[in-house]
Amino acid sequence: MPGVLIGVDDIKVDVRFKKIKHVYLRVKSPDGRVQVSAPKHLKTTEVRDFIQARLGWIRKQTGMIQARNNSACCEYLAGEIHYVWGKPYLLTLQSSEKASGVMLEHDRMVLKIRSGADRDKRRAVVEKWYRDQIRQAAPGLIRKWEKVMGVEVEKLFIRRMKTRWGSCNTRKRTIRLNTNLAEQPLECLEYVVVHELAHLLEPSHNGRFKALMDKFLPGWPDYRRMLATPAGYKGFPGRSGSTP
Repeated sequence: MPGVLIGVDDIKVDVRFKKIKHVYLRVKSPDGRVQVSAPKHLKTTEVRDFIQARLGWIRKQTGMIQARNNSACCEYLAGEIHYVWGKPYLLTLQSSEKASGVMLEHDRMVLKIRSGADRDKRRAVVEKWYRDQIRQAAPGLIRKWEKVMGVEVEKLFIRRMKTRWGSCNTRKRTIRLNTNLAEQPLECLEYVVVHELAHLLEPSHNGRFKALMDKFLPGWPDYRRMLATPAGYKGFPGRSGSTP
C-alpha cells in the first residue's frame, strides 16, 4: 500500500494506513528513515499530532543513527559510538602495558590496551568484554525462565553470529546467544532467552510456538522489533504490537 509523506518541522515521515489497532513509530537503520503505521480510521491531522508530540524522541534516534554511521565503528578507534545494553558510549583509548580490558565511565567506553595494538587486537578485547557481559547476564535469566516454563537447559554457548540472535539445539538441550546482544537493550536479551527456551517445548515457529510466546512473554513482538530497529517506541493507544 503506497504511503503518505507527512512533513513535521524538518522531519519527513512515511505514513502507512493499515488495518491495525495501534500506531507504530519507527526510525529505521541505517538511513534514519522515519516510518509510521497507523489505523485506517485515524485522520492525517491526528497522525501529525502524534508525530509532533514525539519529535524529541525521533531526533534522538536519528542522531544516534547518524553518529553510528559516521563513526566507522568497525575500526575500534577513539571517537566511535559503541552500544552497551542499548545505551550509546563514546569509545576512548587508554594506553596500558598491563592487562587489556574495557570499562564504562559515565558516557564513555574506555578501552585499555597496549600502545600500537592493531585493529584485530582492539576488536578482540571489545568482543571478549561483550561476551563477558552476556555470560554475566544470561544465566540468571535462563534460571528464571526455566522455572516459569518448566524446561531445563543443559549448556549455554555465547558466540558472535552473523545471521541469528540465538539458536537452540532441542536434542542436546543447549542454546547459543549472539555476543552482539550485549549492545541491545537488556529486554532484548531476555526475549531471545525466552524464544530459545520456547523451542524446547515447540521446535518450529508454528502457531503453537507463537501461542507459547504470547503466554510467557506477551510483549515479545515489541522486543523482536527492537532488534530490527533502534530502541522501539511504544505507540498509542496501549502498547505497540508486532512487526507486520
